[in-house]
Amino acid sequence: MTRIAVLSDIHGNVPALDAVLEDLADQRPDEILVGGDLVGRGPQGSAVVRRIRGLGWTTIKGNHEDYLLSFRHRDVPERWLHDPEWSASRWMAAELGSDDVTFIDALPFSTTSRLAPDLRLVHGTPRSNREGIGPWSSERRLDEHLAEIDEPLLVCAHTHRPLHRELATGTVVNVGSVGLPFNSDHRAQYAIFERGNADEPWRVEARQVEYDRDAIRRIYAESGFLAEGGITARLLAIELDYAAPVLVPFMEWAKARGVAPAPEALDEFFEDYEPGQRLGPFFERLAALRSKL
Repeated sequence: MTRIAVLSDIHGNVPALDAVLEDLADQRPDEILVGGDLVGRGPQGSAVVRRIRGLGWTTIKGNHEDYLLSFRHRDVPERWLHDPEWSASRWMAAELGSDDVTFIDALPFSTTSRLAPDLRLVHGTPRSNREGIGPWSSERRLDEHLAEIDEPLLVCAHTHRPLHRELATGTVVNVGSVGLPFNSDHRAQYAIFERGNADEPWRVEARQVEYDRDAIRRIYAESGFLAEGGITARLLAIELDYAAPVLVPFMEWAKARGVAPAPEALDEFFEDYEPGQRLGPFFERLAALRSKL
């Protein structure tokens, strides 16, 4: 029996990672893979990187690794280096140590399992760690992603929403997020893949683990992230409460409304947006609003 665990999108949340590590100790998989986004969207990026690096697990690079590295290397628009809107990003990038930067800079884009070379792990899709696969993805689009790899099992993350889809051309699994789920389930999420031999199909178990969310809220405050990270840090804390996207919808809403993305706009925003609602219709309304400006 081969058992492979895949976790991803820890996002600087050590209490969530600790809970998953405890669960993994009980599950005893033969191999553990990490699908990127150790950092970003949370205040403990360095601590997460040190933990994963020390465990020696095969790890790939997510879009948030690239994003924070761009701040460290000052490879961003000049305005981002001082504008309050990007204060949280600057804080998270500065929080990383030089060894952390070296580690995440060297991470590969994708990998296969050491024990199961028919498992291909990417962060987003086979062509981009910024492109996402989720419950909304059509069978045609999933077939296109499978056609871009040689392996019949495509494992991904990035959208923070678990997915398991069996197709004639292969299998696609999104393992969800450890540190910041977006499927209205607050628990830390990952997946275990199990089979008896290479001729058998994979059995996929999506796991959900309770963790101390009060602890990560305290870390938001005690680390200085909430105070120094501006509106973005505040929105990320709200995402923890709802287990749903808030940051991007708010920023897009502010742009469509022509208002500054500031705390004063939050009450009006939440009159328009219910966390957990389908994003497609919401963004369509914003697009129609922008067309009238």
